[in-house]
Amino acid sequence: MTTQTSTRKTPFSWFFDWYNQLPMVRRRTIIGYVFIMPFILGFILWFLVPALVAANLTFQRWNLISPPTYVGTANIERLFTDPILPQSLKATFLFTILSVPIGLVFAFFLAMLINTPIRGIAVFRTIYFLPSIVPAVASAVLWAWLLNTEFGLVNYFIRELGGPKIPWLQDPGWAIPAFIILSTWGVGGSMIIFLAGLQGIPEVYYEAAKLDGAGRFRQLWNITLPLMSPIIFFNLVMGFINSFQVFVSALLITNGGPQNATLFLVLYIYRTAFQSQNMGYAATLSWVLFFILMILSLIIFRVAGSRVYYENAD
Repeated sequence: MTTQTSTRKTPFSWFFDWYNQLPMVRRRTIIGYVFIMPFILGFILWFLVPALVAANLTFQRWNLISPPTYVGTANIERLFTDPILPQSLKATFLFTILSVPIGLVFAFFLAMLINTPIRGIAVFRTIYFLPSIVPAVASAVLWAWLLNTEFGLVNYFIRELGGPKIPWLQDPGWAIPAFIILSTWGVGGSMIIFLAGLQGIPEVYYEAAKLDGAGRFRQLWNITLPLMSPIIFFNLVMGFINSFQVFVSALLITNGGPQNATLFLVLYIYRTAFQSQNMGYAATLSWVLFFILMILSLIIFRVAGSRVYYENAD
């Protein structure tokens, strides 16, 4: 009596037969490519293809309705005669220079506070983190009300303390400080990253410092800050990049006003593309933003990157 065994064939049987015949090294290489495939696809679909399309639009005039028209370097030449672009760059740089350091210091201060082992500290951590998960639109509407000149809660407390009524969103001189306050309110993400870093510092370092008579400031300067420098550097780079991408709050609260004081570069690109319907010049402005971020990121890595302390560095 003979026994017959049957093997069920699937549409991918040929692939598994081919895969099983490969050497182990090539199998591991294929598995590695499979795992990084989501990143490769995301890079191609969400960065490379849009970048190539934007590069092509730089030399076109397109209003989203008519077919694109080749205009040569006209969009690039317009950069040097555009009267609004310098104002937009000034608002963006001013906001970045002021908001990033203030946000870093405030987030680090909050992380130091909520790293204290007191009863109910989890509640405080939740309260401080909540603003960072509020949707951007809701946050913008909330702060438009808080900063209202006539009935806003911020001006109410200032007047209660004897201060003047401040036109936060009407005076060009107060518009950038208003957005800095708004950005500082959402430092919960940086705060949590700082907190994780603080909790990763071995307690034995502080105990040894106390035995040597080091005070709290000396411990902060000689232990905490050096060991936290990689995290400070990470938050610095991310804060810098995010500050150049302010859009939703500027669109909803001031729409670039007053007098273009909050016309940040991303908002100017949006208005050029979808309100002026000039996709070619908007693509050119996008490349300006890209080169600014790339050059300044290289400068930050060059200047601050060498001062970062890595405990396991060779």
